Amino acid sequence: MTIHRDGLGTIAAIWLFCGLLIFLSLHFIAYQFISFPITAILVLFMIFVFFFFRVPHRKTAEGDNVVTSVADGEVVIIEKVYEKEYIRGECIQVSVYMDFFNVHVNFWPISGKVTYYRYHPGKYLLAFLPKASELNEHTSVAVRNEWGEVFFKQLAGTFARRIVCYAEPGAEETKGTQCGIIKFGSRIDMYLPLGSDIKVNVGDEVRACETVIAELKK
Repeated sequence: MTIHRDGLGTIAAIWLFCGLLIFLSLHFIAYQFISFPITAILVLFMIFVFFFFRVPHRKTAEGDNVVTSVADGEVVIIEKVYEKEYIRGECIQVSVYMDFFNVHVNFWPISGKVTYYRYHPGKYLLAFLPKASELNEHTSVAVRNEWGEVFFKQLAGTFARRIVCYAEPGAEETKGTQCGIIKFGSRIDMYLPLGSDIKVNVGDEVRACETVIAELKK
């Protein structure tokens, strides 16, 4: 199992803190029926944090017009919207919510040239709330190829207060390679051209790289 490099610092900090709490619990709580359960819970949490930053090995769906999911999670929104930041027109929004147990590494949905990137500081509302798309801390990225352009946002949630994005305008990126990571519970909003053939439904569980979100049409 590979661990994401941007999670190593977080893992180290949490492990040091939990290690200190375990030491204090075992040495200063006289009753084992209290100290042992506390220690067990902290050890399980340390294992969970290590597992949380795993990088999965995936086989990416092929096709230049095939748009794959940026993240693992559940599809919570599919609707026609007016996107005012970059597209400035109507498009189809597909949103994927990631809970604590999903892989939080993000992957490029199509191969192509990065045409836009911007970081937006903001609030930390619950990621599944509709207003989170505008008000929460997020990054905005667009990538284009001969079939069209996909615009997506990495949204912070109440507990996800660290977004890492590798997008650089002008860079050529490959579908299925890492584009960043969001730490601890969050959401991805994908904005697709109106003519796109959407392949998922609300409530579907999707996997980054493998699940086809849509097919672009010329």
